[in-house]
Amino acid sequence: MKKTEAPKLRKRAAKRDLNAELLAAIGDAKAGRWARKTEFTRRADGGWRRRIVLADGTVEKDEVIPASASAQVARAGTGLSQAQFAKLIGVSLRTLQEWEQGRKRPSGPASALLRIVARDPQVVGALRENVTLVP
Repeated sequence: MKKTEAPKLRKRAAKRDLNAELLAAIGDAKAGRWARKTEFTRRADGGWRRRIVLADGTVEKDEVIPASASAQVARAGTGLSQAQFAKLIGVSLRTLQEWEQGRKRPSGPASALLRIVARDPQVVGALRENVTLVP
């Protein structure tokens, strides 16, 4: 960032009322209004279709998650956030992110668990009873 840009950014930030923006966002969430929503649809080949839809109905992103991406497919079926899913299966959030981005591969037992959850997402219901998830 150039030195001349910093004062402009500070001036613009000073005009914003972040507390009001946060309160409005919380009110929208409680009222069920949303800015964007992620929808998952199971495909016949075992993968998932992920669509990110904006509130006005436009599709921001539409992609297919192949069945070979076990961490993404398993989490997609549960509808949980990364943080919730990581806590549920007993790994760190960073580890789950590494798996989903393809930088690391799950170990044998973790891979087996992910395959089970991908095949039957309802199996996490039994796990959820024993773990308190963050909303």
